[in-house]
Amino acid sequence: MSVSEIEAELSDDERAGLELIRETGGIHQSDFWKELDVSSRKGSRIAEALVTSDLIKRESAVYKGHTTYYLEPATRDLNFELLMAGDMLSPFIGEEDIDAQSDAFSQWLMNLAYSR
Repeated sequence: MSVSEIEAELSDDERAGLELIRETGGIHQSDFWKELDVSSRKGSRIAEALVTSDLIKRESAVYKGHTTYYLEPATRDLNFELLMAGDMLSPFIGEEDIDAQSDAFSQWLMNLAYSR
């Protein structure tokens, strides 16, 4: 199941929680439920659902003298192999428009053919 399919199945509260964690880059669970304006029990359930879905990571932490968890977005290993031709990155990656008749595109295609 893809990340977008998993996210589509989240409840509104879970989606709000995921957005908060992504926006902040990480937050202590004791602040998480306060920011969401939910009870600590509901905040814990939201966090658990996001951990179970592999959308966030949760690690034990001590914060303001209390034991809590630190919640942060899950990192995924990115595979750029499909964008590579030998050691050349696809010319379609970037902000400029690429002409299919350009030398850069032709060279990338030639490298693609020889690297497979």
